[in-house]
Amino acid sequence: MIHEYDVVIIGGGIAGLYTALTAAQRSCRVALVSKVHVTRSHSVAAQGGIAASLGNEEEDHWEWHMYDTVKGSDYLADQDATEILAKEAPEAVITLEHLGVSFSRNKQGKIEQRRFGGHTRNYGESPVKRACYVSDRTGRAIMDTLYDRCQAIGVDMFNEVFALQLLFSNNLCCGVAAYDIASGIPQVFHAKAVVLATGGCGKIFKTSSNGFSSTGDGLALALDSMIPLEDMEFVQFHPTGINGLGILISEAARAEGGILRNGLGEQFMGRYAPTLKDLAPRDIISRAILTEIKDGKGIDGKDFVHLDLQGIGKENLAQKLPEISSFIKTYLGIDPAEQLVPVAPTCHYIMGGIPTDNEGRVLADERGTTYPGLYAVGECACVSVHGANRLGCNSLIDLVVFGQRTGQNAAAYATGKNLAPLPQQAESVVVDKITSLLDSKGNEHAATLRAEMQRLMTEKCSVFRNGEELKKALDELKQLQKRYMCIGLSSKGRVFNCELEEALELANMLKTAEAIVYSALQRTESRGAHFRSDYPERNDEAWLKHTLIALTSKGMRATYKPVSTTKFTPQKRRY
Repeated sequence: MIHEYDVVIIGGGIAGLYTALTAAQRSCRVALVSKVHVTRSHSVAAQGGIAASLGNEEEDHWEWHMYDTVKGSDYLADQDATEILAKEAPEAVITLEHLGVSFSRNKQGKIEQRRFGGHTRNYGESPVKRACYVSDRTGRAIMDTLYDRCQAIGVDMFNEVFALQLLFSNNLCCGVAAYDIASGIPQVFHAKAVVLATGGCGKIFKTSSNGFSSTGDGLALALDSMIPLEDMEFVQFHPTGINGLGILISEAARAEGGILRNGLGEQFMGRYAPTLKDLAPRDIISRAILTEIKDGKGIDGKDFVHLDLQGIGKENLAQKLPEISSFIKTYLGIDPAEQLVPVAPTCHYIMGGIPTDNEGRVLADERGTTYPGLYAVGECACVSVHGANRLGCNSLIDLVVFGQRTGQNAAAYATGKNLAPLPQQAESVVVDKITSLLDSKGNEHAATLRAEMQRLMTEKCSVFRNGEELKKALDELKQLQKRYMCIGLSSKGRVFNCELEEALELANMLKTAEAIVYSALQRTESRGAHFRSDYPERNDEAWLKHTLIALTSKGMRATYKPVSTTKFTPQKRRY
């Protein structure tokens, strides 16, 4: 089945919805294609807030927001893009409010704001209230609003449709080949512009705050099309996942007064970040927690610490952190107003992704060549405003600011153009992939291979890394990829075949995992979320540059491009 549109967006989270809404407002025929039902996209899990220097609670300026973002990125963020993010954030939040997002209010009736990790006043002097929020359900509130708006304006939504390959005609992106999970029937989306908004790949790791759908599909689509990935070595581990589960306890809990305590009951973050303490950037807190554990100060000698929320009070927990409180009660069976909460770092966010310019156009190389008709936005993209470490609340504002820019540019590109011809037998790509898996007589199982991949990525390529372990991880991944060629499915049907879907996802995860490990092995320094115990210092002279990893016929290949530095020169990070 072939569908024709002006703009096709792959991914139904906030980035995809905002891009779709913006393009549809410019009279484009827009389709949104999502592997899960749109309202189940992972953006709904965002809890704490969206960053903007509104100054509703205390003095704030976009220049301070830009500085914090650049500093938090360990100076790897492109400062031209970061300036756009910080400057356009206040207007973007106001636009969301006008669209219908029901932000929490202060006593003056303005959008209420709270503190969040790494966000400061006066260039690092002290914490500032910059996070706008809807209780602790900010992502859900924004998602529901954008979904309703897209429905009202006529965006066509294709739920539970899995994209398997980008389609090109004379180097022009002209669509995507997919299949309908419910029926197994191939679906081809013929478009003037294609936008990748597929989110992250957190399920590559054993413990993650990400939903089960975060399997790096868009990243793998890019690699398969010889498109490079940028800065994939930078994987953020959120410091406060529920121990053993990885379910996120938002930074909002610490913004409201939560305190991290080690096995001795100490508020230990003062040793690692004397100024910001429990509101330091996530990479610093994650390493601090694991250092405490390594030094024997975990709870009862185990591999977790405590988050103390008792000082917030039962009433404030119910009002400002109801969802977090519910998670803790549901999954741990404890009341956070009365008991300490066991937490440990959990894989949370990918700073790297598909390289784009400031308008969302996908870049083909280090020289800035673009792929006509192809765009990327959100966590699967790398514009790069997060550099080596993303500050909390900067993800949602990234989705909105660059979702609008990408939607505008994709619509402008598509307007007045004719559809480029599809490659011959576009549907056969899907048929061949599905048939080869269903007909395989192999004895390997996707669940087994996935568990082994998650184990090795967690053991060898998480918060702390070194060259020897990364080399072993790369060798093990290659062995897993060979074993994947002998995969077999016990379920041979085409209707809602979950085993088939998991096998296709595993192929994407294995490719993406290799890109992460290969990138981490190349970067012989420590910066932001990438910490090499064999190279513990940041090396600006050699490594103030972006990594580009491409999949070639001879394997992974690395090239590099410079960081855009406009206002702030690299300094030592002190918090």
